[in-house]
Amino acid sequence: MENQSSRRVALGVSIVVTTVLIGCHQPAGPPKSAAGQASAAMPDPLLSQAQGLFKPIPTTPPALPGNDASPEKVSLGKMLYFEPRLSASHAISCANCHNIGLGGTDIASTSLGHRSQKGGRNSPTVLNAVFNTAQFWDGRAADLQQQAGGPLVNPVEMASPQGHVVEQLKGIPGYQPAFAAAFPGQADPITLENVEKAIAVFEATLLTPDAPFDRYLGGDVNALSAAEKAGLKLFIDKGCAGCHNGINIGGGMYAPFGVVEKPNARLLPRGDKGRFALTKSANDAYVYKVPTLRNIVLTPPYFHTGQVWDLREAIDVMGTVQLGSQLTEDEVGKLAAFLGSLTGRQPSITLPELPPSIATTPRPQP
Repeated sequence: MENQSSRRVALGVSIVVTTVLIGCHQPAGPPKSAAGQASAAMPDPLLSQAQGLFKPIPTTPPALPGNDASPEKVSLGKMLYFEPRLSASHAISCANCHNIGLGGTDIASTSLGHRSQKGGRNSPTVLNAVFNTAQFWDGRAADLQQQAGGPLVNPVEMASPQGHVVEQLKGIPGYQPAFAAAFPGQADPITLENVEKAIAVFEATLLTPDAPFDRYLGGDVNALSAAEKAGLKLFIDKGCAGCHNGINIGGGMYAPFGVVEKPNARLLPRGDKGRFALTKSANDAYVYKVPTLRNIVLTPPYFHTGQVWDLREAIDVMGTVQLGSQLTEDEVGKLAAFLGSLTGRQPSITLPELPPSIATTPRPQP
């Protein structure tokens, strides 16, 4: 038995050695599965650096504290998001300024509101907004729920007094069962707070995962082109990632616009002092929430004034006023290429069927 075992072992070793030797004499060929397997054996310093600064967009929405999601609540939130009768004129919905098909914005310098009034700042994207540290350019809303209620009652935007929001919805019979299903157990579920909660859970679903950069962060080193990788390296080395980092490549902090050099009045009107209006602190003068760069190529114009329509110009401005760096045309091109890799899979939304008005439903205001 021992001799037979020894022969088996020897035979096995012989086979292994022969296989190795034969393999050594095979002509060299391309690695299997493209370059992915070869790169897996060799660490990518740029990838490791990026993974320490950024995170991919998840495929499922995060839980909202104190606002559990349910299919019924998300469905109601979608109805309310597209509901123009929440505005005094019955002509403006959340989707007007945050068009999901336009990158979550309205592609305007500033949005048109009630009676064609213009808002004071460019409308930020609603896509992935759940990952921002706060909402609005000045961070005056702590979360999506607070943000949802602001435009409803703002006289420049949807211009519905708080009491009228509830009155309007109660005047549309089809909303009663929808609110009852979304907020079970409540005797009177049609409230402004519940409107805000429902819109917030719907907006939290508006994610754009699976961008090329997300796949790169997940370990697919071939997800980015050479130009995009060069732009990523510049983005990190130049200091852009000091403010634009995390899941949203921004949205996680506040910063002055004009760290090194103040932009001109076209980009930084002296009358809009950003967070200073909220905090009254001199340190917050001309300080704004750092915007997300997710899907940035889909959301011109840029900056809180919405005065720059060319992404390359916006990059050049940021290099000068924030970094004190005069970027070359080549550097601007590489950075633009990297920013293009931040465009993710856009939400696919089926428009909701809204319940009809009846004879007693409150009428629109002129």
